Amino acid sequence: MSLSVSERASLAHDLILTLDSPSDFELGQQGEAEIRRRVGVVKEGRASGRQAEEVFCDIEAKFK
Repeated sequence: MSLSVSERASLAHDLILTLDSPSDFELGQQGEAEIRRRVGVVKEGRASGRQAEEVFCDIEAKFK
């Protein structure tokens, strides 16, 4: 947890790639560009977030 947000995101991405064949998770140029854009938004402090509890409640309500 002492890693920065972008370092944790990169680590999570790398760990996901180890679960299955890497070709199952390859992104095109557009996907990679979107990831870079989103990481930039977080690094610049422009990202808005929501509490996990709120997100989980929304998901639960969607599938009831």
